[in-house]
Amino acid sequence: MVRSMTGYGRGERSFGKFQVTIEVRSVNNRYLDCTVKMPKAYIFAEEAIKAEAQSSIGRGKVDIFVTIVGSGEGGVSVTVNEALARSYMDALFKLYQIGKDHGIRQEYSPTDLANFPDVLTVEKMEKDPEQTKEHLLEALNAAIQDFNTMREKEGQRLAVDILGRVAVIEELVAQVEQRSPQTVADYRARLESKLREVLGNTQIDESKILTEAAVFADKVAVDEETVRLRSHIGQLRALLSKGGQVGRKLDFLIQEFNRETNTIGSKCSDLWIIQIVVDIKAEIEKIREQIQNLE
Repeated sequence: MVRSMTGYGRGERSFGKFQVTIEVRSVNNRYLDCTVKMPKAYIFAEEAIKAEAQSSIGRGKVDIFVTIVGSGEGGVSVTVNEALARSYMDALFKLYQIGKDHGIRQEYSPTDLANFPDVLTVEKMEKDPEQTKEHLLEALNAAIQDFNTMREKEGQRLAVDILGRVAVIEELVAQVEQRSPQTVADYRARLESKLREVLGNTQIDESKILTEAAVFADKVAVDEETVRLRSHIGQLRALLSKGGQVGRKLDFLIQEFNRETNTIGSKCSDLWIIQIVVDIKAEIEKIREQIQNLE
């Protein structure tokens, strides 16, 4: 299945007290340009994330946003020594009673309690880089799966539009093939009429007319071009049916469409065929615009 270069995906995973959210967004670009934006504390996983994304995405301007929230996000953990805190509270309550008996009123708050030694313990949380990297890649793969689902839907829509326009081109090529022999017959009739007008009653050499018509037919023959166009149409359909990263191949192929069509236009002076050529080129241009959106 073909994919659009434009898409968005989101993946979430939890590990420990952390919540990881990864978002993948892309727009059209000639090549693959991948950028990862994440907290500095986790920068050790940036290359792994980028490599994983590049293995799944062919081309496009891709932005990956990594958000990590939860306790210990800053790399530290704060714990309360409850037993010690209760002992301090009992002691403070006794001090409060003594002060009250002597007419001294003193209120104590949790902040006062926190100032006592060893009530709060601040520890730096050590993260296992490899394990953390695995968790981040799990979230990334979920985001890429969501991202690719959206791109496949858009790619299918583009493929349907392209195939519809290819069918129109195929019909127009058939009209050129049908009309082309008639242009030679019309040329011969005009040539014979002109000679009779110029020469009057003089006998016309039929062989010369046939020779001139044959030369003209050779100059305006577009059989090779229409055959190649039909071949290109078959290749385009095969590529879309195969799917995958076909955007660049289709881009080169549509250039061949244009080249053969231009040759037909340069060979033919028939106004009807020229109009058909204009219609073919219009469809080719619309197909080219759609191909620019494919991976």
